[in-house]
Amino acid sequence: MLNSWLEHLPLVAILRGIRPDEAASVCNVLAEAGFRVMEVPLNSPQPLDSIRNIIKTLGDSYLVGAGTVMSTAQVKDVAAAGARLVVMPHADTNVIRAAKEAGLLCVPGVATPTEAFSALAAGADGLKIFPAEQVSPEGLKAWRAVLPRDTPVLPVGGITPNNMAPWLAAGAQGFGIGSALYAPGVDISEIHRRAQAFAQAWAAISTQSKEYRA
Repeated sequence: MLNSWLEHLPLVAILRGIRPDEAASVCNVLAEAGFRVMEVPLNSPQPLDSIRNIIKTLGDSYLVGAGTVMSTAQVKDVAAAGARLVVMPHADTNVIRAAKEAGLLCVPGVATPTEAFSALAAGADGLKIFPAEQVSPEGLKAWRAVLPRDTPVLPVGGITPNNMAPWLAAGAQGFGIGSALYAPGVDISEIHRRAQAFAQAWAAISTQSKEYRA
């Protein structure tokens, strides 16, 4: 099911620090650029209010969720806010199971194959390689030899429009994009420019990848 949300543009907008009063306008700009998955980290100001505002603005055609989810209690709060996605910086299997029991998609953070397989066994819908710099595209290529073929793997941390290609070649299905896309205080026009740059970069490298495989 997660794969279907990533099919159009497999870039997750990580909106750390976003405020409820700007959430709607920022996400409208991201939606215009083709983003379909939005994540509000729980260490943002009033994150549940931002999640509610985004859902109200964008509707069911977008996957809206919470990031930096650290506990089973937070999973309950996120579900109550109407979110459908839980993203974690770690691979706590109790949190993963709580998310699945609540009917939410769950993408935990992993940095080793052991963490990756434990997370999948607990029900994870995809894997967030975090921090991406610690694993590297070469590391992901080795992981891909043993991970289930249909498991979405998304590197997060330090991703820019210029460094996605090696990750895609190594087997990434998408990316989580943080401060290179959105940061508190960045003008809405600049967010629009960044979003377009990421979408265009993905379109270019994914087309090249398909041509190479053909």
